[in-house]
Amino acid sequence: MRTLPQSARRQLDEAYAFSTVTPHLADGRTIETVVMHYDATSRSRARTTICVSSQVGCPIGCSFCATGRSGFDRNLSEAEIVDQFLMASRKLADAQRSLTNVVFMGMGEPLNNYAAVVGAIRRWAAPDTLNFSPRRVTISTIGLVPFIERLSAESLPVNLAISLHAPDDELRSSMIPVNRKYPIAAIVGAARAHAERTGRRTSYEYVLLQGVNDSPEQARRLAGLVKHRLSHVNLIPMNPVEGSPLAPPSKHRSQAFQSVLQAAGISTTIRATRGLDIDAACGQLRARQPQTVLTPA
Repeated sequence: MRTLPQSARRQLDEAYAFSTVTPHLADGRTIETVVMHYDATSRSRARTTICVSSQVGCPIGCSFCATGRSGFDRNLSEAEIVDQFLMASRKLADAQRSLTNVVFMGMGEPLNNYAAVVGAIRRWAAPDTLNFSPRRVTISTIGLVPFIERLSAESLPVNLAISLHAPDDELRSSMIPVNRKYPIAAIVGAARAHAERTGRRTSYEYVLLQGVNDSPEQARRLAGLVKHRLSHVNLIPMNPVEGSPLAPPSKHRSQAFQSVLQAAGISTTIRATRGLDIDAACGQLRARQPQTVLTPA
């Protein structure tokens, strides 16, 4: 920008950055951002979805999650969240493609970084920036009830995904410690209220773990919890986590679990696992990075 005085250029250089996420964050830390391409089917159009992170690491500590094992460093700024979208958009433009959906299913608990997440969604949606509809954004949360209620009052029609993973409080608390503070009944109640207020369907994410939460009886209990006109269950065979004794169930056992839910009238899908072949499934990308890049700036 040689039309500006040198002093002004120095000030701009100190205060602003064109990108905060190429290839690492400004302080050397790493996060995960994954772009997924889905072909058209008889039931849906082709789409390109970006899975973005909201924190560096995650403080929740779920027993089955690779990200939780890496610990928690800090929240991402609004700019760092926005930049993940911009970086992917630039790369896709070279291939004459564009993003159709955003999911907050990368690193971190999005509602633990509430202001930056909502700020990024509003910035994407602004007509004078990206004009990207919040209806194409999904926030995945472990179930922080006060923030779900706050989100419902935002007049922001985002989709909500609840990481449920168990049909009863005893099991869920052993897997997800924060469940002791926000039990299942409170979470489901807040999710239903959000669905009714926004008209957006709630997705209940359920990671299937062999011999832990994948029995037909547990499927029946889950069906009783989530049955609602605006709900869907997304079954997710566990991604392998190095050093963990937990494992995904067989394809047959996963399908049997799904059949119980469908027989109870619950809309259900089994998520196709993506990214395992390139270590890009949840938590794997950062786990493969040298840990030296995670030291504080």
